[in-house]
Amino acid sequence: MSDQALDLGRRLASSGQLLAVAESCTGGLLAKRITDVAGSSGWFERGLITYSNRAKQELLGVPPEILASWGAVSQQMAAAMARGLMVMTPADWGIAVTGIAGPGGGSFEKPVGLVWLAWIRRGQQPEAQAFQFAGDREQVRAQAADTALAGLLGRLTA
Repeated sequence: MSDQALDLGRRLASSGQLLAVAESCTGGLLAKRITDVAGSSGWFERGLITYSNRAKQELLGVPPEILASWGAVSQQMAAAMARGLMVMTPADWGIAVTGIAGPGGGSFEKPVGLVWLAWIRRGQQPEAQAFQFAGDREQVRAQAADTALAGLLGRLTA
């Protein structure tokens, strides 16, 4: 179990706040890290695996023009996914993850290991940040999930 997830859960539970996540390249790993914590049902509202572009549009309301203009792996996509969580769920906090875990699918502009994370608090604008993770598919996914948790933990303690 992740110490970050445990600490995050304690902070959310003590403040009565809920978390929702939208995952693409991590494919549920972030939700797994969260639900490894006993009692997470008290603060983890839901996790959506929006792996396909259609899922991002149908479940999160991502506008098709974001896909057309910026693509599925972009700052704009991560922010739109995070905003969608606030529209589609009762959560107080949201985390969105989109990226290229590899081994294929990368390009010069968007290499394998590029992951965009976005954090959002209800009533505020999302904060999206790019990361370039190294390693194989599982390592990229693990780093993305861990960084997503650390990012929210930092925002809760700030």
